[in-house]
Amino acid sequence: MKRAIIDSRPYVLLSLLFGISYFFVFILGEPELPDPYKMLWKGAGVGFLAIYALHRLHGFEGRLIATVMAFGALGDMLIELDMILGASAFLIGHCFAIALYLRHRRSETSFSQKLFAILLVPVTVFVAWSLPFDRADALGFAIYTLFLAVMAATAWTSEFPRYRVGIGALLFVISDLFIFSRTGFLRDSIIPDWTVWPLYYVGQFLIATGVVRALRDKLHVANP
Repeated sequence: MKRAIIDSRPYVLLSLLFGISYFFVFILGEPELPDPYKMLWKGAGVGFLAIYALHRLHGFEGRLIATVMAFGALGDMLIELDMILGASAFLIGHCFAIALYLRHRRSETSFSQKLFAILLVPVTVFVAWSLPFDRADALGFAIYTLFLAVMAATAWTSEFPRYRVGIGALLFVISDLFIFSRTGFLRDSIIPDWTVWPLYYVGQFLIATGVVRALRDKLHVANP
């Protein structure tokens, strides 16, 4: 057990190092570094979570959650070049995440939890649609957010721990809504600058570590 923790720790620590430092170096500090360095630094935070998942969880599920994180890292980098390219990478990652969560649906879900998951999708899509001042952006925001919200809803109703994976998915949703708010009522505010990356990275971290730990515990119970 200790050996496994030691083996996986470098990838988690590297993820935390790049994920946390990106906020202070590039968002608060705004250093004079070439864009490729910024892109690689930004992608490394979630990229190392993909490596962590592959290292700690073998088989199809390990590759699936690693793919989710890999497309997240790709989206982090591509969005620096083009918003649509970045959103496309994230959307593909959401599709893989939805597939993972549907493979691990919770056997019993309370009425309130089901209601929350059901309402989450239309409410989130409506909020995203209503945010931009330029209404030409509204449909695109709504379409992307549909996949994002379904990802969060399926995470919430999956067998993975809600206080890690479920909360992580919700933080991802809130982070993206703050991004969209930059085209609307928070256009001239510093709030998105201070909230988007921390909410997003913490959300991805909770999702990756929560899924990996839950599936490893499940495999341990099945194969003691």
